[in-house]
Amino acid sequence: MTAPLSDMPDLGSLTIPMIRDGLASGRFTAEALARAALAQVHALNGKYNAIIFENPAALETARDIDRRRAAGAPLGPLAGVPVVVKDPMDMVGFPSTAGWRLLYSGTGGVDLMPERDSPVVARMRAADAVILGKTNVPILSWTGTHANDSWAGPTLNVAIEDRAPGGSSAGTASAVAAHMCVVGLAEETGGSIQNPASAQDLVGIKPTIGLVPNAGVVPLSGNRDVVGPIARNVQDAALCLDVLAGFTTEDPKTLASVGHIPEGGYAAGLSADGLQGKRIGLYGPGWRKDALSPEATALYARAKAELAAAGAILIEDPFAGTDFASLRQVTPGTPHFDGRGLESIPYDMTCYLRRLGPDAALKTWDEFVAATQAEDPLAPGAILSYLHELPDFAAALQSPEIPPALPAFTALKAAYLRLIDTVFARHQLDGLVYPQMAQELPGLHSGDAILETTVGELNIAGIPGITVPAGYYASGAPFGLIFLGKQWSEAGLIAMAHAYEQATLHRKAAV
Repeated sequence: MTAPLSDMPDLGSLTIPMIRDGLASGRFTAEALARAALAQVHALNGKYNAIIFENPAALETARDIDRRRAAGAPLGPLAGVPVVVKDPMDMVGFPSTAGWRLLYSGTGGVDLMPERDSPVVARMRAADAVILGKTNVPILSWTGTHANDSWAGPTLNVAIEDRAPGGSSAGTASAVAAHMCVVGLAEETGGSIQNPASAQDLVGIKPTIGLVPNAGVVPLSGNRDVVGPIARNVQDAALCLDVLAGFTTEDPKTLASVGHIPEGGYAAGLSADGLQGKRIGLYGPGWRKDALSPEATALYARAKAELAAAGAILIEDPFAGTDFASLRQVTPGTPHFDGRGLESIPYDMTCYLRRLGPDAALKTWDEFVAATQAEDPLAPGAILSYLHELPDFAAALQSPEIPPALPAFTALKAAYLRLIDTVFARHQLDGLVYPQMAQELPGLHSGDAILETTVGELNIAGIPGITVPAGYYASGAPFGLIFLGKQWSEAGLIAMAHAYEQATLHRKAAV
């Protein structure tokens, strides 16, 4: 027997620890929780357009969890937790459409149907999460601002509906913000976790490259793509990261994570004292010459005072006097995006298609190009035409079966990492805390891009970042911070982000 929905706790206040306690005490069942989450989906998804494929097996998954609990069987760490998955992540039974009508049979395209789950989806299943569905993205996850060009139509920002929702993980953020789920899987190549999380007043963790496997995810760049969680609080995001992180032979770069994952998990030992005595570097022209808007400056000043009140030691512009800011180059054909590292997309897509299995509708880069030639994303003026401006892209196009060397990208990454190590050592830093955006969100259909403060530097260097709500503009648009650190510093950043979150409690539920 399931509890009536009226007896369920408020979905917006539910956390993963609360779900664990509620299921263990018998206060509610996994099936009742899944029914409540699906009721929220059915009530709000028509408005926000977050979930594009609903999972018909969700309720049976929840019932199985209840049966196993009753039998005393062991359960995973996310047992019964309602979650969503970003569309490009392979999930058996669903096409990975990457938001593109040409990759979905329902809109006249071809379906990319995986023969097995991506590692991150497999890990969520193994953790006994209840996957409610897959979420909306722009075509090929090309923009960090919106999902307006998706075959499924635009996703709305739950926190402020007339503004951009952030992309490319727009649907995941909207589903979390609208309380359709508790946590969602997102992915970042250039802002696609941090932008939607910050835009919708949420917590997002963009991990170090190599911490979380990215196999089985429609790629933009095998050198920059990384999966991470979006949640309503830091602890839930950390608990989800515990499930996602770690080595798999499916993604050899995750071997680098061995020895860097905390034994007790990323949520262990979180406390209100996590900022006490921590040396925090602040945003300035040494990092990037882009100035903050007057209102962002005022909100950041308040946030700095909050950090200091929580015990942090603030270091003004620690990158001043270095040539760090000069390393950034806006790729011609983009508003302000540094696309270096995306040159490998022909090879990355080849590897992705190969993993789909022998029955895949498309098996090679040439077949992918032929199937999508009606809207060639690499054509002049198209969404990825800027790739032709990048070094080594022409060579990568000529030999999509051969992994490209990318000497310019690897030299740039090394330069970023050397400077970050030098600055952190010189100032004995524990982390950096910047405003995640330089000004408030653009309008949903304005055509303007989100002006973030770290995309490019963060993604090329492959370092982690964690977004946390930090207040609101006068318009009601969210203002967020991003905590940054050296490679593999997730545990320390999570501790500091949690302490700030608990000291301020800025976030207000939007629905």
